[in-house]
Amino acid sequence: MTEDGLILKCENVVVDYDGFKALNNCNFSVQYNELRVVIGPNGAGKTTLLDVICGKTKPASGKVTFGNSIELIGKNAEDITKLGIGRKFQAPSVYGNLSVWQNLDLSLKRASKGVFPTLVGRSSPAERERISEALETIGLEAQAHTRAGSLSHGQKQWLEIGMVMLQDPSLLLVDEPAAGMSDKETEQTGRLLQSLSEKHAIVVIEHDMAFVRQIAKIVTVLHEGTVICEGSMEKVQADEHVREIYLGRAKVAH
Repeated sequence: MTEDGLILKCENVVVDYDGFKALNNCNFSVQYNELRVVIGPNGAGKTTLLDVICGKTKPASGKVTFGNSIELIGKNAEDITKLGIGRKFQAPSVYGNLSVWQNLDLSLKRASKGVFPTLVGRSSPAERERISEALETIGLEAQAHTRAGSLSHGQKQWLEIGMVMLQDPSLLLVDEPAAGMSDKETEQTGRLLQSLSEKHAIVVIEHDMAFVRQIAKIVTVLHEGTVICEGSMEKVQADEHVREIYLGRAKVAH
């Protein structure tokens, strides 16, 4: 991994909650157009890491740089979004009473936007083309005019991923996208994220090991707020420390 190829670098990040270090001298970096998966037991610091990157949590110490050495610590969440970092939370958050198309239209990155222009259909031809492309990418062309609230759980997840992508992020943070999905939806979500990684760097937090094996080239393992192992899924599974604290010997054997 070359320094020049990094889109994100976290150095010695500490998040301290009254003596409990949710992140403890955490060092973590991601390359451009990389699909990285972060795993670890509950309380390992995975969500806290995303909170620091997107400006939701301010660390006690450390450094977080994005792109061309832009320091993120001290910037608010809105400014970080504008820099090109998007986040997809675990629970899908869509406008249930609006159509899939309208949800995507509202999410377009544009100089001036609001609900009224979207509802009366005043998007430009270029914007409509982008929405059509997003619908094709997330596999919801047939549901374009369906009320978002009537979609399945997996479809809502894909819709929100599409909504985040229309904000043009260079880096996408995704928290447990496979949670609550059927096996078929999980497989399709994996293919979606892999396709998006051709143009975007993506960090995925996940507990579903079958899903991790499907999508991951590089896996980062967090434990007690610190990176304890990083590499291919095979390397992570073979690591004795990881086997002891997280995966379990029986699970790794399968």
